[in-house]
Amino acid sequence: MENSRRRFVLNLIAYATLRDIPVIQLCRLTGIDLAALKASDSYTISNRQLDELWQEASQLADDPLFGLHFGESLQLSALGIVGEIIKTSDTVGMAVEKAAALSHLLTDLFRVVITSSRTTFTVGFLPQTERTDTFSFRQTLELFMVFVVHELDGLLLRKIKPVSVRLPYRLENTAEYARVFRCDIEKSAAEYELVFDSAYQQEPLLTANFDMQQALLQKVNKIVTVAGDGLVEKIRYFLLTNAYLGIPSLSEIAANFSVSPRTLQRKLKEEGISYQDVADEVRKSLAIHYLEEGGYPVKEISYMLGYNELSAFTRAFKRWTGRTPVSFQKE
Repeated sequence: MENSRRRFVLNLIAYATLRDIPVIQLCRLTGIDLAALKASDSYTISNRQLDELWQEASQLADDPLFGLHFGESLQLSALGIVGEIIKTSDTVGMAVEKAAALSHLLTDLFRVVITSSRTTFTVGFLPQTERTDTFSFRQTLELFMVFVVHELDGLLLRKIKPVSVRLPYRLENTAEYARVFRCDIEKSAAEYELVFDSAYQQEPLLTANFDMQQALLQKVNKIVTVAGDGLVEKIRYFLLTNAYLGIPSLSEIAANFSVSPRTLQRKLKEEGISYQDVADEVRKSLAIHYLEEGGYPVKEISYMLGYNELSAFTRAFKRWTGRTPVSFQKE
């Protein structure tokens, strides 16, 4: 089986690059041989190194919610086991159950259990350590909780809102947690839980959704690199790799980069571009990609790119290319 922890660390380092963290310094501080990590699937990362990786990444990014934001940025196909789960599942509930059973491959800090009632199903995170007050436990837990929400997004190709999110500790930035989880956080006695409407559990799983994401990411990897130094390139990469959930707003992308919308606008202006320009470039690239693939109805493409009305997408595409989406697809 693939070294899932190695893949996880590679994704964490890739996200660190997007956040302008000096990766060479990060690896040196945590004792990780970056060249060996990239080259060998058998490369091992100890628990101590993983703990230190969380600590150092958060400090270098000056972001105490680094795990929360990393989970928000992590696309569905980033962890290899997810793809295998999707290929062998018929419903969303079945995929979530299988993912929970394999969570030990990535962490031994907690195990994931699924419980159901008539109206809801709950994803619970049961600590396997007495040290639930450690920085790495909280960062890893919040990463996994956000990733579950985004996994459901990716499985259903729409943004899912939990019924409730329960955490047993006091939060410093309640507004940011509510933004990321899309609901207010409940203070619990000892539970770490995500609660969802039971209707999601029975929805059929369309493997085409995952295949579409894989095809898109393969294309992205050919046309853009994380190594770009400019903020524009980093934002463009982020938008492309998470594009199956639409294009986030300026405030959402600013929060993920841990800056204010005004600061983000100012930095982009210094590079001679606006966020709207970057978002439109990505929409155009994705629209052309989806239309050239030929397997997606124009109305569905319009929805995936964040247009509420097909007419708005048609006007935008005609402005970009001089043709309508329908005529472009036919040609």
